Amino acid sequence: MHAWTLRAAASEARTPNVVNELSQLKQLGIELPSPAYLAGALLFGLIGWVAFRMGRKNGQRVTLWLGVALMVYPYGISSTWLLYVMGCALCLAIFVDQKRE
Repeated sequence: MHAWTLRAAASEARTPNVVNELSQLKQLGIELPSPAYLAGALLFGLIGWVAFRMGRKNGQRVTLWLGVALMVYPYGISSTWLLYVMGCALCLAIFVDQKRE
């Protein structure tokens, strides 16, 4: 046998059956997030980080805590549409707070 076939066979032996594992997780009620969810969580997390830094730098407590909320809330929400609605609402609140000051 060639070395590359031995490596491929060893790799197959170590690689679990991903489809089987995903179906087992789905049976337990655990699903992987969609790419849209991951993109939204990353986007709103970055906006929250910027708002947090800006609020801390300028002494704006409301902006600081809205930034924290933007960074943390994706951990408690599993629905993609709700992630975007809440994220847009929190971003709007930051915008209104900045215009108020």
